[in-house]
Amino acid sequence: MSSAMLAIGGSWLTLILSMCLMTIILLLLVQRGKFLYALRKVPYPPAIPIIGNAYQLCCNPEESFKRMIKWGRELGDMYLVWVGMRPFIFLYKAEAVQPLLSSSIHIDKSLEYGYLQPWLGEGLLTSSGEKWHFRRKLMTPTFHSNLLEVYLKTAIAEGEILISCLRKEVGKPLFDIVPYAKRAALDIICHSSMGCNINAQTNLENEYVQAVNMLASISQRRFLNIWMSFDPIFKLTSWGKRHDHSLRVIHTFVNKIIMERKAEWNEKKNGNFNESAPKRQALLDLLLEMSQDGKVLTDEDIRDEVNTFMFAGHDTTATSVSWILYALGRHPQYQEKILEQYNEVVGTKELTLGVLSKLTWLEACIKESWRVYTVTPLIGRQIYRPISILGHEIPIGSTVIVNTFLLHRDPRYFSDPETYRPERFLPDGPKYPSYAFIPFSAGSRNCVGWKYATMIVKVLILNILKNFRIESVDTEDQLRFICELVLCNANGLRLKITPRTQATVT
Repeated sequence: MSSAMLAIGGSWLTLILSMCLMTIILLLLVQRGKFLYALRKVPYPPAIPIIGNAYQLCCNPEESFKRMIKWGRELGDMYLVWVGMRPFIFLYKAEAVQPLLSSSIHIDKSLEYGYLQPWLGEGLLTSSGEKWHFRRKLMTPTFHSNLLEVYLKTAIAEGEILISCLRKEVGKPLFDIVPYAKRAALDIICHSSMGCNINAQTNLENEYVQAVNMLASISQRRFLNIWMSFDPIFKLTSWGKRHDHSLRVIHTFVNKIIMERKAEWNEKKNGNFNESAPKRQALLDLLLEMSQDGKVLTDEDIRDEVNTFMFAGHDTTATSVSWILYALGRHPQYQEKILEQYNEVVGTKELTLGVLSKLTWLEACIKESWRVYTVTPLIGRQIYRPISILGHEIPIGSTVIVNTFLLHRDPRYFSDPETYRPERFLPDGPKYPSYAFIPFSAGSRNCVGWKYATMIVKVLILNILKNFRIESVDTEDQLRFICELVLCNANGLRLKITPRTQATVT
């Protein structure tokens, strides 16, 4: 074959490849055009091409959350923020939230939850599709009422330890309640999930406790820091190295507990188990029973669920307790209402789930705190099938964010929404639409352990109020909200406590 023919053949090949490349580019441009066209009517703040609104969010967490709230109040019933080429669509009206959270299709967490996967694997918080449906069905029985009664005893015992730890703060002008609430929640949830005591409240140097706190903090930072969202960059930072060290500590600890518990189970099977020993009711034991020797759940699956329970449970519960105490410290009249009703209803009776359910002032104060100081201010979903919201067709590839902080402040349902008014949630109070108040999310992907979390919160709040009068040091206008996975205050939640004469809850 002559060189001329080869040249002609090469030219044709180049032309064909060029046409294929141009066709692909054209198809991508058309697809992108359709994507942008679908979102054309959703308002958004001024954005820069390519970069979008990322430059406005590359600031401290306090300022970025302020901007999210400001945009929500200025841009109507929903808005979008461009982070690079990626749209984040914010919802904060009940009628916008309902089609998303009530859907059995749109259950996938936003891509940012991938930052938690090295720690939580494919547990209930991070999994999706058939795996999530299977795990949800499997996990639901672990929170039935009989087990909650067992978990209640743990909460009461750890609550008494919390009181002894707080006594050293009596007489001080202020202290931050958040670390105390976190350590108490860790002790309660570790005992409920793994059946072991880590003594976080009394052993502040516990390596596992430090690793959990470090990993939770780093994971939450990555949700808002655009540069830390890229793994290659993140791995080179000091945060990346701390993350990996903490991850090794946590996995080593949990793997050891699983191996020890499996050995006990094998001893039981072989008839060498001490039958007089008390039967554990920890989540780990229930998962081992369900695992059917690895046929249903592997050791890694079990570890993922235990880690998920520890992470999701302790952070939200501690944040909840801290904000409730802050609210009651600003409105001390409700402390007295809670205690008066407690003394009338409980008296000398033992504290049970049934008794807790009768304390309507306690429940109303807790719910109003969840409304004003929403524990989980943002809920993210990734859209893999189109969905219609408020007349807008949200295309595949979008990320939808439910802003519960704004949702819970909708003046159509909550008059004077910035004001803490627990009467709203008394049994004879006003009724609200299902999706106007969602402290534990809503729909099929709501929090599976919401009854368990509520029980812990009630016990700890009661125990503290029985022993101390609470005074909040900072006024509402001094609060500096930070939105991580949970709602924080930049200066912590600073209280002052004085002793009461009553005994602790028993």
